[in-house]
Amino acid sequence: MVQAWAALAAGQPLERFEYDPGPLGPEEVEVTVETCGICHSDVSVVRNDWGISTYPVVPGHEVIGRVAAMGPQAKGLTVGQRVGIGWSAESCMHCPQCLAGDGNLCAENVATIVGHYGGFADSVRAQWQWVIPVPEALEARDAGPLLCGGTTVFAPFHEYDISPTHHVGVVGIGGLGHLALKFAKAWGCEVTAFTSTDSKADEARSFGADHVVNSRDRDTLRGLARTLDLLLVTVNVTLDWPSMIGMLAPRGRMHMVGAVIKPMPVIATDLIAGQRSISGSPTAGPLVISKMLDFSARHAIAPQTEHFPMDQVNDALEHLKAGNARYRIVLDA
Repeated sequence: MVQAWAALAAGQPLERFEYDPGPLGPEEVEVTVETCGICHSDVSVVRNDWGISTYPVVPGHEVIGRVAAMGPQAKGLTVGQRVGIGWSAESCMHCPQCLAGDGNLCAENVATIVGHYGGFADSVRAQWQWVIPVPEALEARDAGPLLCGGTTVFAPFHEYDISPTHHVGVVGIGGLGHLALKFAKAWGCEVTAFTSTDSKADEARSFGADHVVNSRDRDTLRGLARTLDLLLVTVNVTLDWPSMIGMLAPRGRMHMVGAVIKPMPVIATDLIAGQRSISGSPTAGPLVISKMLDFSARHAIAPQTEHFPMDQVNDALEHLKAGNARYRIVLDA
């Protein structure tokens, strides 16, 4: 039996929950959980903000642990190996997206915490392709948030051939944004951080920002017109979209990884005139996750974390919802 923490209905506090995972599937890997990061997506699924939750919900999709058992068709791993599991736990592995390495876009992709029990538990299972070896050079205790938050902000650099000569802007210095700054700096880019909280300026510079700008200062935003090759939006709130788009250089891209719910007004000519783009992405496939971990190990990139014991998960969730996390929370199993 697996011992876990679950929400039994939308918005309810998590409580102890026991379930029988059944026989290990032929392609499944069982991982003993050592730590599990908390992502805002866990909060959204617990509350059913997106209308996709199935209860009981066992959150947790930033898992670090060790392989405890493998199905007979699982490949590339060994029992006892340290591994990570992120947002995805399974995909079909035969559709065009899976064959191209984009299993996160598979129509049959199974999220680790939606219709599947996640990592706020003593063990969790996933299809072997989505169980990613963790480089020894990474500090395993703090690596969990890289599996989702890190992957989410790393993927655009990989996907869109961002160059070290590019000027990258990052909107929001939070759980995603602070990692985006670290990746952009290690990539070799000129980096500008945009924040509505002036008190975060020094921290933003410590994470890799060359420049820090108040995102509500329209005059300064106008002064940056046509300068950014990539503007990575990590927040989930409405911004001054015309000013944001105006900062894009010719062929520049505004890329959304923050789940902004309200519609974004966009004037087509603002895109056409500079051949600009607006795009978005959800995490990444197994190969990009692995590359992200290798890049993080090579450049000593790690999230700034706060740790809570697993049995204080509700306190940890309240800490996150109150906006007090600096900058990712990790549960120790």
